[in-house]
Amino acid sequence: MQAAYLTGHGGNDVVAIGERPEPQRRPGEVLVRLRAATLNRVDLYMRNSGAGITHTLPQIMGVDGAGVVEEVDADDPVLKPGMRVLLYPGVTCGRCEFCQRGNGVLCTSMKLLGEHRDGTFAQYVALPAANALPIPESLDFAEAAALGVNHLTAWRMLVTQARLQPWETVLIFGIGGGVSLAGLQIARMIGARIIVTSRVESKLKRALQMGADAAVNSRTEEVAKRVLALTGGRGVDVVLENVGAAAWPAALKSLVRGGRIVTCGATSGDQPGADLRRVFIRQLQIYGSTLGDLSELRDLLAVCERGRLKPQIESRWPLARLHAALDRLEAAEQFGKIAIEID
Repeated sequence: MQAAYLTGHGGNDVVAIGERPEPQRRPGEVLVRLRAATLNRVDLYMRNSGAGITHTLPQIMGVDGAGVVEEVDADDPVLKPGMRVLLYPGVTCGRCEFCQRGNGVLCTSMKLLGEHRDGTFAQYVALPAANALPIPESLDFAEAAALGVNHLTAWRMLVTQARLQPWETVLIFGIGGGVSLAGLQIARMIGARIIVTSRVESKLKRALQMGADAAVNSRTEEVAKRVLALTGGRGVDVVLENVGAAAWPAALKSLVRGGRIVTCGATSGDQPGADLRRVFIRQLQIYGSTLGDLSELRDLLAVCERGRLKPQIESRWPLARLHAALDRLEAAEQFGKIAIEID
């Protein structure tokens, strides 16, 4: 089968596109003929170094994906050949204390597609049948694939961890990236007031068109000062942050007393100043978050099925042009998801 896979670590020169063995489905698994996947920042990380993530080269890239069921056990209660499905990217052990109490996202030995095992930039993938969920008719393959990482991550951040309410205000850093844009869509669905930041004016304008209530240019304005002005000196209830060290001081200063910050990334560095006095004096709550549970993905799909949310696909690229798509992601030029369509 055709696939994009890592042969080493470095730049696009280590990303090969060619033949790889087709996966063999085992009992209890589903074989999916992939039709689309989307790019995530972790794809660049795996290409560049993959440091700290146990993996074996060569390895097929890609974390999220959607396609059509090719093979499945005859007695599977949900899946049938020909069914359109999206993939939950985390393969859990089902036996650790976290899996046993329904917190699979905390599994002590979770293996993620495209990180610890072969991923979705390929014509086929095999994984446990429970990891494949039917796609609502309202979504195409690329839109469905986009739910599996960025939208699921943003859903857990805002709905599960921060428990964002309709009467609250949320500050979202780095609008235009996948998680931040998904957060904007989810916060708008909830009915919260939304403030977004970006260093790119065109991204701020598009966010306002999509329903953001206010926008702050982090290149020309002091974010915390502007946020306090927009909130009458009060601050925001929730901060969605996936930038890391560069945004952390402004994120803490932008919160109301007792406010919540939820973080899922550290692209600008993972060792920010803690500002502990501000944290304990103002009784701020800090949540770490990554991905989400299968049950949260089902909730997200139900929302999509009712037409209340649809991922924004910025551009679509054939698998053969993956190098160019990775360059676009690395340049942070996108506003929405970059999709890879698999023929």
